[in-house]
Amino acid sequence: MAFMMRINFVDVICDDSLVSTYADGKKNGYSFAIRLSYYRGHFLSDIDRFEVYTDGEKVADRDIQFGLNGKQFTVGQLGQCVSEFWTLLEPAHIFVIRPGGLPVGEHDIKVVLYLRCPYLPLPGSAEGEHKYQPIDGCGEKKLTIA
Repeated sequence: MAFMMRINFVDVICDDSLVSTYADGKKNGYSFAIRLSYYRGHFLSDIDRFEVYTDGEKVADRDIQFGLNGKQFTVGQLGQCVSEFWTLLEPAHIFVIRPGGLPVGEHDIKVVLYLRCPYLPLPGSAEGEHKYQPIDGCGEKKLTIA
């Protein structure tokens, strides 16, 4: 197994960011904010794996929207977002579609976020392989929704 870099400058999941979302006056899901816990920003195309778990249950990729720079992307689109830069200071907003939303109270939110560091190629890669240093940007936190 390769070495995985993890640098914790900030909590990945932002405190007090869990809120209900609405469409046509009906609760249709929830959102929360996340930040990069690294020393520099990254393009969204550097994300190799992105998953959300709520109260231990994996959220389907089709129900997740990744919001950044005033735009929203599906998990499947992240690899093509070569011009969308995520700065250190700007939180991304994660939108989860869930009819009826979450019940009021405390919820365990977990984000699995693995990026590749494009300026740190891994030594020993075969010719033509493009393997880069992986970065563990995962986080988990209990948040309350009112």
